[in-house]
Amino acid sequence: MCILLTLSSCAVYRPKPLTDDAVTRELRPKSLNELRILATQISHPTLQPVRLEPGRGITPTQAAIIAVLANPRLRAERNRRGLAQAQLLQAGILPNPQLAYNIDPVTGGNTTGTFTGYGVTASWEVTSLITRPAKVKAAKQNADSVSLDVAWDEWQTAEAARIAVYRLVALEAELATAKQIEDSAQQDAELLRNAVAAHSKTELDLATAESSRVDAESLSQATAQELEKQQLELRRSLGLPPDAKLSIRKGVALPTHLSAPRQAALLEGLPQSRLDLLALQKGYQSQEETLRAAILAQFPKISFGLTKASDTTNVHTVGIGATIDIPIFDRNQGNISIDKATRQKLFDEYTDRVFEARADIATALAAIRSLNLQINTVESAVPIAQHLLDTAREAFQQGNTDVMSYEQARREYDTKLLLLIKLKEQLIQAGSALEIAGGRIIPALNQGENN
Repeated sequence: MCILLTLSSCAVYRPKPLTDDAVTRELRPKSLNELRILATQISHPTLQPVRLEPGRGITPTQAAIIAVLANPRLRAERNRRGLAQAQLLQAGILPNPQLAYNIDPVTGGNTTGTFTGYGVTASWEVTSLITRPAKVKAAKQNADSVSLDVAWDEWQTAEAARIAVYRLVALEAELATAKQIEDSAQQDAELLRNAVAAHSKTELDLATAESSRVDAESLSQATAQELEKQQLELRRSLGLPPDAKLSIRKGVALPTHLSAPRQAALLEGLPQSRLDLLALQKGYQSQEETLRAAILAQFPKISFGLTKASDTTNVHTVGIGATIDIPIFDRNQGNISIDKATRQKLFDEYTDRVFEARADIATALAAIRSLNLQINTVESAVPIAQHLLDTAREAFQQGNTDVMSYEQARREYDTKLLLLIKLKEQLIQAGSALEIAGGRIIPALNQGENN
């Protein structure tokens, strides 16, 4: 009966074959309705629920949420939570009691009046109760650590998707500017061809214009290629197939200035705001309990049991027994040393992560300040470069300057336009780096988004 009851509660093996069909089903993108529901119900320490309206295009924040919900890599990361919960379950399970039975049949000699002897012993290791609380606490802290670590990974994935949208916006602006440059270079080359045909310009002038046209065309093609690559990367981060339709909401603009918080405000409470630091704290507390359990495990193992027996003379006895390990060789000193070294390793890792976080905050703030100044300088220089280009074009058309001077003015203007876009892109990246370093969403860094 005991065996039948035990077997009825056992787990049953069910195969899970790794087939192409199984992988295809797992990689099938979530439906639009499913994403809408999940986006409004998302529960995360940092990210907030959003309302998806794909018909209007996605915003950077919506892309961040979709990436958390649909990125295939995060599915595997979340499985770590299930593993940690299973380890917590195992830590709380006590050892099974042991049941021993022996039989002593009489096989020879003077067998008159003898009986078959037997013995039944039931025992249990009581010292398992000593280490169980520490093991359960260690597993609980480890489960919390894994959960926070997964949330940190989700947060980084979300930030990467958000920046990917801004990167796409920047490349679209760069491509539009490159197309304008290409059109202007094409028009200038056409004018020079006509001028050479009319013998008012030289072949050298035409060669210069043609060289500028080729450069502009190459720039346009390279930017288009980079734009296509970025579109594929964004679809990948959102868990979408390469041919999925994806549009960015109109109105999403690159920032021209970011007002970052003070460094002291970001450093205050940093260990409580960064999910990875919280995860490391929980991991360290888990290791503390693991070391405590290892030290408690020095106590010799003791098993108590009850014995009922009958000898061959039919004398029945009931006894109490105890089994005690003698800790001569193994006093759990190896595990204690390992757990102490592991605790020190985790302590140093946490200290280093805090140091890196503080340095990352300082670096991101310095980058934001520098980029704010650079963008302001370039924005002020663009009208000047535009005026110089217009003046050079007019002078060139009137024959008052050579083509080299005109092309130089046009290159300077084109360079400033592209530089301004790239600086704006770098600014939003610096803002994202500051959010990750600080472990929190900074509203002042998300004003270029039209929700």
